[in-house]
Amino acid sequence: MKKKLVIFDMDGTLINSSITIANAINYVRENLGLEPLDIDFILSKVNDNSINPAQVFYHTKTFEKDQERWFSQYYSRNHARELALYDGIEELLKDLKQNGFKLAVATNAYRSSTIESLSHFKIWDLFDTIACADDVKRPKPQPNMLFKILDELNISKEDAIFVGDGERDEEASKKADIDYIMVDWGFSDYSNAVKTIQNLKSLLI
Repeated sequence: MKKKLVIFDMDGTLINSSITIANAINYVRENLGLEPLDIDFILSKVNDNSINPAQVFYHTKTFEKDQERWFSQYYSRNHARELALYDGIEELLKDLKQNGFKLAVATNAYRSSTIESLSHFKIWDLFDTIACADDVKRPKPQPNMLFKILDELNISKEDAIFVGDGERDEEASKKADIDYIMVDWGFSDYSNAVKTIQNLKSLLI
């Protein structure tokens, strides 16, 4: 399965951000005058492709600017304290770079918080490019981010693979016609997903 480019989802794939995301959603709800939601409920819905997350979390049809601002505000203030890099990820990324791969991130997080998170864990410089929710008109599960990355790096879809942890990632890869690997150490639990970083490495290198 040797490829030229490995594209990673961020939250739930590279970074354990479950507590931060849940707390940020409840912070937005607090600013909206809504009661907090149970953390387990939030995390069960984060990658649920059958729902409208704005409706479920905030009772609005779409995410509004204030909601996005409050979410980013909480994320920026607390990411250093609450986020964690999954064990073995830094070593995997360095091994991939040493083996000649280009690396990218495709995430529904905003660019500012993505750069903050990757920089905090000192892995920002390992990536050749990133594509975030505010970089494209339609984020995942649409394939726009993946197309943007391929165009920027001038790499064909046949030479790329996407690694993610949820249905939105999988659907985006299908729409982009890019090979996909599902991992299950994030927000999702799939019986056929890759279970360990070492197993993922063996599939990529």
